[in-house]
Amino acid sequence: MREKEFREYYRGRGFSVEDAESAIKAVREFEGHLKARGTSLESIVVDDIKEYVSLLISEGRNSMDRLLPIARYCYLIKKNDAYIYFTQIIGGRTVLPSISERLAQIAGEEKRDIVFQGMKAPPLGAPPEQFPKVTGLLMERLEGELDQKTCRRVLAGNHHRVTLEAFTKHKKWYMEAESLDQFLKKVHDKAVAELEQFLEEDRVWYEQEITPEVVQYVQGNQEVLSGVRIGDRIYMTKFPYAPGDYLRETDPLMKRYYMCHCPLARASILTGEPEISPEWCYCSGGYGKLKFDVVFEQETEVEVLEAAIGGDMLCRFSVKIPEGITK
Repeated sequence: MREKEFREYYRGRGFSVEDAESAIKAVREFEGHLKARGTSLESIVVDDIKEYVSLLISEGRNSMDRLLPIARYCYLIKKNDAYIYFTQIIGGRTVLPSISERLAQIAGEEKRDIVFQGMKAPPLGAPPEQFPKVTGLLMERLEGELDQKTCRRVLAGNHHRVTLEAFTKHKKWYMEAESLDQFLKKVHDKAVAELEQFLEEDRVWYEQEITPEVVQYVQGNQEVLSGVRIGDRIYMTKFPYAPGDYLRETDPLMKRYYMCHCPLARASILTGEPEISPEWCYCSGGYGKLKFDVVFEQETEVEVLEAAIGGDMLCRFSVKIPEGITK
């Protein structure tokens, strides 16, 4: 284990000494498990992660305190496939509890209790294939209990619990810009520059491996990682979940799979089961519109235009510009 380097990694990101030592302990435990199986941290593959997490689940030790340090260590040593798999099994953990809370706020606790009665999410660390069944059931109940407008509003929240401070720079750029169009162009230029930096440093960008083709793809479409204003709406195209694979793929089914980001639904694209309503993608729309909620200082209205789980090759949205915006 590259203990010194990992400790410095934690220190550089503002974690306490106690957090760093706890993380080192978790990675050492994983290292010991790998050694017993005749392998090492430097040679891990995704199947090693799957096997270990399955063991942790069976023993009731599948906590974030164990999974996150291993994910971060994989990122540190550039085991990109392993790190990306961790993002799949950890990334959606807040979504169902957040939808439950927002449903109670908007439609009342009684509706929430009806929709979520007996519904149990797979355990933390469960493989993505276990989630679509729950997601499909949730959508059946939401659409059965709520009108379309309310259902969309419930889904289009900040269900990944992104901190609003993450968009402080966007608010600043907007205030400095002479127009909304200038602001959107700056957001896109900054995103492209960031991708170029990650490409140069051979680092994973969030959950994505960046290649020259990926950078070129984003450069050629301002809707990706920013938006384009047409009339009173801002149009956005989702950055593919696996952009390199998406750009290379010719099979429509696999192309849709590589586009979809949702850890709670994307596995259903490959199997066709269960059939999940494209209305589910208002959850993704809520994530995409969040920076505009911050910039415009009010909750904006989003519309799903195209959705991979609905059969489209893209995930595309529009955000309505609130009345009174004069830029």
